[in-house]
Amino acid sequence: MLSPSCFFDRAAETGAAFLAEQATHALLDEVRLSPKPGLVDSRGNGAHQDLSLALMERSAYSLQPTFHALALAGWQRRADVALRREIGEIGREGEVVMMQATAGVNTHRGAIWALGLLVTASGMLGGRGAPEQVAQQAAQLAQLSDSASPKRFSKGLIATRRYQVPGAREEAQQGFPHVIRLALPQLWRSRAMNSGEQAARLDALMAIMTSLSDTCVLSRGGMAALDAMQQGARQVLTAGGFSHPDGRQALATLEKHLLQYNASPGGAADLLAAALFLDRASARGVTR
Repeated sequence: MLSPSCFFDRAAETGAAFLAEQATHALLDEVRLSPKPGLVDSRGNGAHQDLSLALMERSAYSLQPTFHALALAGWQRRADVALRREIGEIGREGEVVMMQATAGVNTHRGAIWALGLLVTASGMLGGRGAPEQVAQQAAQLAQLSDSASPKRFSKGLIATRRYQVPGAREEAQQGFPHVIRLALPQLWRSRAMNSGEQAARLDALMAIMTSLSDTCVLSRGGMAALDAMQQGARQVLTAGGFSHPDGRQALATLEKHLLQYNASPGGAADLLAAALFLDRASARGVTR
């Protein structure tokens, strides 16, 4: 006769596998989405010299075991320092695996942070939380300290301090407002207008870019590039989004401006992947 713990372990394993698969596919959905201004997509490498679609796909697949381990670690647990340290270690190990898969190229470090927290938070809720609930659980984790975290100054952290803007850490600590308040509502709104899935996802990306202080853009092009990104994204949505000819023209103009700054909105791309994960993993998602 099976014990209750056997049923729990089976449920945890099945749930963690589902969440890891959805997180991996969210990364693949993001990188394959086209046309994304300044970003790697099916057309080319955007503003990047060291990235390609094949490399990004390889990176995404390499992270599935990491997401699985994170979901298991968080399964039906509460947010505390012990869990924060545990998932921090899993995330750093996943980063090593990613760098091995990409021959040392940083492809998804930001996504490991954002998606890692959300996958863990989903596990904490037994894989059944609504996007807002998952984001709030993730915020509780992000607000806790991890004493083992390396004290390095990433390009993103340098940009947040130089320009006095919030970065990826603050986004997580605040419950991913660009995902919950902007990306997901725009994704669902565009779908409801029968814009098509690609257009809906591009509109969601634009919604993020309208106000995000994307440190990837700041690091490459400064405030001028960030202003161009935010204003250009607003113009795309004001013109009706990607499903409208004027919206497509506005997106092409936005891409031209970003490439002039050699800027790539990698932070926005990470948050789009986070939105697509929550959409996939929630009951409202189209794939569950």
